[in-house]
Amino acid sequence: MMEVGLQHFLVVSAILFSLGIFGVVTRKNAVMVLMGIELILNAANINFIAFAKYGNFGFDGQLIALFVIVLAAAEAAIALAIVLNIYKNFATVNVDEINKLKE
Repeated sequence: MMEVGLQHFLVVSAILFSLGIFGVVTRKNAVMVLMGIELILNAANINFIAFAKYGNFGFDGQLIALFVIVLAAAEAAIALAIVLNIYKNFATVNVDEINKLKE
């Protein structure tokens, strides 16, 4: 039988991180950019938990991952409020079309 090791977690984390960076860089929709940021944060959480398990760091990795989850929830709430406000003012959520913050 094949065991799941640290390398497997790192590969999954690298794939998630790459997809998140790709989403942030290539997407024009603000909601899709936020989803890319969430993928990046989830990749970091996988790394924290994997290194905590295989590096014998105790519960430090889990505590940091929990803090990142709370941070991501707060970031999502604030970012979605900003996106809704931008949509109300500009009638679009494409980040390349919003070039004036004062009007």
